[in-house]
Amino acid sequence: MAIGDMRKIALVGNPNSGKSSLFNHLTGLNQKIGNFPGVTVDKKTGFTTLPNGEKVEIIDLPGTYSIYPNSKDERIVFDILANKAHSLHPDAVVVIVDASNFKRNLLLFTQIHDLDIPVILALNMMDIVEKTGLSIDAEKLSKELGVPVLPMKARSGKGLDLLKETISGLQHNKRKPIFDAKAHAPEAIEAVKSSFDIDNDYVAYQLIQQHKINDSIADEDKAKLESIEGNFKFSKDELRRKETLERYAAINEFINGSVKENFTVLPKRITDTLDKVFTHKIWGYAIFISILFLIFQSIFAWATIPMDLIDLVFSEFSSWVSTTLPDSMLTNLLADGIIPGIGGIVIFIPQIAILFAFISILEETGYMSRVVFLMDKIMRKVGLNGKSVVPLISGVACAIPAIMATRTIENWKERLITIFVTPFMSCSARLPVYTILIALIIPNKYVLGVFNLQGLALMGLYLLGFLMAIISAGVMKLILKTKERSFLVMELPTYKAPRWANVGLTMVEKSKTFVFEAGKIILAISIILWVLASYGPGDHQENARNYVLEQTTDQLSEEEIENKVQSYKLEHSYAGIFGKAIEPAIRPLGYDWKIGIALITSFAAREVFVSTMATIYSIGDTDEEATIKSRLRLEVNPETGKARYDLPTGMSLLVFYVFAMQCMSTLAVVYRETKGWKWPMLQLIIMTGIAYLSALLVYNLLS
Repeated sequence: MAIGDMRKIALVGNPNSGKSSLFNHLTGLNQKIGNFPGVTVDKKTGFTTLPNGEKVEIIDLPGTYSIYPNSKDERIVFDILANKAHSLHPDAVVVIVDASNFKRNLLLFTQIHDLDIPVILALNMMDIVEKTGLSIDAEKLSKELGVPVLPMKARSGKGLDLLKETISGLQHNKRKPIFDAKAHAPEAIEAVKSSFDIDNDYVAYQLIQQHKINDSIADEDKAKLESIEGNFKFSKDELRRKETLERYAAINEFINGSVKENFTVLPKRITDTLDKVFTHKIWGYAIFISILFLIFQSIFAWATIPMDLIDLVFSEFSSWVSTTLPDSMLTNLLADGIIPGIGGIVIFIPQIAILFAFISILEETGYMSRVVFLMDKIMRKVGLNGKSVVPLISGVACAIPAIMATRTIENWKERLITIFVTPFMSCSARLPVYTILIALIIPNKYVLGVFNLQGLALMGLYLLGFLMAIISAGVMKLILKTKERSFLVMELPTYKAPRWANVGLTMVEKSKTFVFEAGKIILAISIILWVLASYGPGDHQENARNYVLEQTTDQLSEEEIENKVQSYKLEHSYAGIFGKAIEPAIRPLGYDWKIGIALITSFAAREVFVSTMATIYSIGDTDEEATIKSRLRLEVNPETGKARYDLPTGMSLLVFYVFAMQCMSTLAVVYRETKGWKWPMLQLIIMTGIAYLSALLVYNLLS
């Protein structure tokens, strides 16, 4: 059979739904990658053989959340599925959904369903579903939807044989549309079908919806569609709102009885009563602020003892290695470089676990959806919408997935603004920086016997980042001009008792990710830093003691001389020379060359700041049993004779880290999401400028 006669099967799904894993299992090595015509978007095609011996072509379409395109990748999906004349138009579509996010993923399926192409619904990640308290009756759901529904585990290939068998016998059965577009705009739909020789109502409907935003529609055709829109008073925004409401209403009907939640759900009457409080225009915000207050108080109150224990363990371990192993370069690397560096991140596991436990509980109970709804009004005033809350709140964990989550925002301007301001939200990598500095400059005291000052300071930093995000969004709203309008349509889930197994799993997984992902970077940087801080040009390292004795006129003890020798070595190392080079630029902020080194290395990952300081002070300090906190607390400013980390310097550093760009990885994901370097470079320059000027102002005000 020639390739032109071969049946084409398209794989469609949300990003991260397991589509690529399924494609690889189906095609194996029998695949190729090119570009779709006219755009630099990957086109992955391959071949597989069905149980009946038929060979079919598999097309892996770009991941998308909706038929409505927000990017060239997503535009391709509609162009191929809606245009029967397209060379890649499929004979059947396999829609892969993340079954653990079942309802949200079904929206795309209902749109493809209405394109009237033979379709199979593949329920992926069923192993995760089993752990989340959901049970899905695939057979009953198949009868409700009128299409084959197959449970799968794409990562392991489970369900692959059944999928191939289903594709073999798949037939085109006429289906009733889930959203009857013609019922809402009969004259406009008929006009488009007649003008463009289209026989599907939903395709005609989408052409009118997309004619201004879809670049693949020819200018001549856009003019026709513009005319039809005006002549028949086609209200795009209103109809799109109705479509979303009808689709989610239909989804609720489909899953009623097919999907069961095996955990406690509060009755609708109680849910409605709670919503009157949680979404109230005054009490709703007060409750949200109170919850944030509780979270940040808990991070300090509950984590202090385990953090101190971890700090002591690593300090003792470093001392044991130094005194037990033979004196060598490897011993020094372990004791002064690797162990303090890793200890500088492990110490924050308790706080990270507590933070993610609270976030998981808010999501599990259904409260997070209320926050989105509550914040929509505020967000719109600064050029965002309620959906922007999800990326912003996700940014408290990590900016990278948070920026990727902006794909659900249809409006280009609102999506770009959200991407631009999300890094102002303090991610979990900044938490180690905040907590170590707060512990140095804010006393561990209670106000009114209840409110911990350190917890209040931590909450203030998070709110400061959020405030700057809102201000920046307002400024961008005035700069960016667009005629697009958006609206928020969402379903508020019923309140549920959290599944504590899920909360525990989230705590463990997020903590592991934080440690191991950051650990790779920290280990590499700790080794590099140790080398740079232990060696230097000339004979300064070998003859450090002679140089110190020549410059010293006072009578000093042997311990004092040794401290001066270690400081001299560090200052004349490669790291010290580099730090001295940038010191003039950061001195006005109250920083010295040691802090300058940490500022540079922490651009790889914010949490590296603490491990960098731990490594630097381990090398420069002869007290092997000192903990990270004590080393920082004992550091002296030679110009003033006072503590280096006093209130002005500490607050300046805290403000700098609140506003500075998070890390290289964040820049990379912004580049990918905006398809160019323009926005990430602007983001880096503007955020660095704001951070520098704010830190300068704070230091001078407090000095």
